[in-house]
Amino acid sequence: MTSTPRQHRWLLIMFAGAALVSVTLGIRQVFGLFLQPISVELGAGFQLFSLAIAIQNLIWGLSAPFFGAAADRFGPWRVAALGTLLYASGLFLMASYVTEAGVFIGQVLIGLGLGSAGISIAIGAVARAAPPEKRSLAMGLVTSFGSFGQFALVPVTQILMSSGGWQFALVMLSVIMASMVAVSMGLRTSGGARPIEGPMLSTGAALKQAATSRDYILLTVGFFVCGLQLVFITTHLPAYLHDAGLAPDIASWTLALIGLFNIIGAFICGWLGGVVSKKKSLATVYLLRGIVITGFILIPPTPTTALIFGACMGLLWLGTIPLTSGLIVVFFGPRYLSMLYGIVFLSHQIGSFVGAWFGGIWYDWFGNYEVMWWLNAGAGLFAFIINWAIREPQPAVAAA
Repeated sequence: MTSTPRQHRWLLIMFAGAALVSVTLGIRQVFGLFLQPISVELGAGFQLFSLAIAIQNLIWGLSAPFFGAAADRFGPWRVAALGTLLYASGLFLMASYVTEAGVFIGQVLIGLGLGSAGISIAIGAVARAAPPEKRSLAMGLVTSFGSFGQFALVPVTQILMSSGGWQFALVMLSVIMASMVAVSMGLRTSGGARPIEGPMLSTGAALKQAATSRDYILLTVGFFVCGLQLVFITTHLPAYLHDAGLAPDIASWTLALIGLFNIIGAFICGWLGGVVSKKKSLATVYLLRGIVITGFILIPPTPTTALIFGACMGLLWLGTIPLTSGLIVVFFGPRYLSMLYGIVFLSHQIGSFVGAWFGGIWYDWFGNYEVMWWLNAGAGLFAFIINWAIREPQPAVAAA
């Protein structure tokens, strides 16, 4: 008997989720390129734009659990379509209203857009649609394919800024983001959606169970470090390389290489999550990040070392997502993944807030990033210890 189209619906949802993540996260990664020109335009130090980025990340994290709960109840495509419009509006506002208020309001809208059209919504949709035996790999593929946006959009944004200025670049990014409304429709599930395994819990019961889970709390604490590292690097690496005397295109290509090599890294981590211990794989990713950051700050920056750093960090960049979301499914099942991952992601975004804003404050106070780099390296060791302490149920136990 041939397979019905409905049986392969999860593949369409996976590719739609990957495209959505590619653009939402791809544009999210380019804001470091705007740090200097916007700061100069406003006549402010780096900490003002850094604070706007930090608030964006905090709004993203605070809104993700609520949008996740809405997606679990009303469907991810509706929430994602709304999010793409919020995101596009924020980008356009920053370009057209060049004031401190314009930057901050624009970043708030972008944060809401990321919370409603970002990775947590896509991952939740894919986890519910994919067969259990393909779930970890599917989530890894969404993250992996989604990384193409960073690889493509960072150099494209640099070209747009060079040819038409930073405001023109933001308008073009706004147009690209608005077009994702159509892609969001691909997250729709058919009337005969796959039955969701796991206990039939209410939203309140699921939240109570998560709040009393030692391992869920450890996972949440460890994810703080992921946000700290990623957003510090994307926001402040261009300025760090500029101070080292490197050309702007080296910074954009370094960020692009992070996206390119993350395609490989996220796929490998998603695959590993289906064949070996998820918590050991996740802990190892954090440890390797700390080692790579340590090596980078011990060696004087050159174009070669910057590009190698981008490639190495890319292999470790978003591989935490399929492993973290996979552990949540092991603990609680996929039914409330968008909401429960959104709560863990809030911790990630608090870390992002610290990495973006404190990095700008430190630079304005001391004129360098040295202590911030060492903080990020040490945080990798901390996250390794935290995640290694998680008790991961065996598959048979989790299914029971």
